[in-house]
Amino acid sequence: MTSTETRLERDSLGDIEVPIDALYAAQTQRALNNIRIGDALLPAAFTRSIALVKAAAASCNAALGHLDADKARAIEAAAIAVANGQHDEAFVLGPYQTGSGTSTNMNANEVIASLASQASGLAIHPNDDVNYGQSSNDVIPTAIHISAALATAKLQNAVRALIEAINSQADRFTDVVKTGRTHLMDALPMTVSQEMRAWSAQLEDNLLRLESSRPRLHRLAIGGTAIGSGLNADPALGARIAAWLVTETYLPFTHSDNAFRDIACQDTAVELSGQLNVLATSMMKISNDLRWLNSGPVTGLSELTLPVLQPGSSIMPGKVNPVVPEAVAMVCARIMGNHTCVTVAGQSGNFQLNVMLPVVANSLLESLSLLTDSADNLRQRVFNDELHVHTERLSEWAARNPITITAINERIGYETGAKIAKQAYAEGRSVLDVAEEVTGIARAELADLLNPARLTKG
Repeated sequence: MTSTETRLERDSLGDIEVPIDALYAAQTQRALNNIRIGDALLPAAFTRSIALVKAAAASCNAALGHLDADKARAIEAAAIAVANGQHDEAFVLGPYQTGSGTSTNMNANEVIASLASQASGLAIHPNDDVNYGQSSNDVIPTAIHISAALATAKLQNAVRALIEAINSQADRFTDVVKTGRTHLMDALPMTVSQEMRAWSAQLEDNLLRLESSRPRLHRLAIGGTAIGSGLNADPALGARIAAWLVTETYLPFTHSDNAFRDIACQDTAVELSGQLNVLATSMMKISNDLRWLNSGPVTGLSELTLPVLQPGSSIMPGKVNPVVPEAVAMVCARIMGNHTCVTVAGQSGNFQLNVMLPVVANSLLESLSLLTDSADNLRQRVFNDELHVHTERLSEWAARNPITITAINERIGYETGAKIAKQAYAEGRSVLDVAEEVTGIARAELADLLNPARLTKG
């Protein structure tokens, strides 16, 4: 049960009551009291990245001679504990708050100051010490980049693993011929492997897109303070913090070459969100292909059967649904919505500061997390050796496909080919039989020319 006892805290506006056991203080409490919109909190990955910035700043400011060494050590230790997830419950604010994220920056400052003071016995101030040489306006954009960069690396690993899983399944079906489809209608033959490798190639393109955004994502605004000029920060601070973060995260973070730009706009976040939007488009396409190909099993396409995972109906016994592709498709719809949110938020950079930073962080990190989990689920639950392809059915359908007449267009002409295909459809006969009658070409030669397996090679 949460204690109802309070303590009195003070900030520049005066006194305010705070829960007696809370690690945060006055400014966090004011934000809690003033804005209550929704139940969601900002992602832990984001607040942990703020803590990394605080640890780096304490260490670097001490090295530059601006912060007492004992205080700096206490702040760094407390911030690292927060960054490691030991105090997630102390971060109590959601994405709908002041647009600069000042409330969350102060939440971090207050929590870290409390922890550092308790551990060291020193009087450590959230603004004067923990926030030394910083502003919410450079801390929050920096934390967006750090948390997104770390999450992007995880996503890239998940997508790479999914690509490997798809290609592994494709290798099982290199010689299985099926009918391709355009406009949902029968088209030229292909192999199951070719269809699957088209999916993995889509995902490979997405990896390249994500990688192309990383240099800008690794560029950090820290050191620019309020508007980009760096007032109240040592000119060397930004570069030193970036170097500290490289050592801590193993990612190639750099100090911004123009902090005015990186505080005023969120173009990199919009760019990354756009790459995630493309990835969501690809994953929805793959998921819907899987749903169609799995449809049936009696009256649908039923070209393949997905691994059976759970009952599909509370009333129809024996029904099994494509639950993972359906879940992933819903995720993709969410990512598309998040991209709209990030896009609108990105254009809200009024003069020297974007004022929708918390919702940018929230939407971007949600998209990254959901796509990572979706890639993992497709790999683990769909693209494994329990995936079954109905090879006999595919071979039979491919052999009956009149569109194979396309292979001899150059020899007999388009009009004759159309006549043969229509007659084969209308009479329910094989295209080979009708082509032999209409063209006079020897049956053995026609059988070779119209062989579906041959046609998959171009």
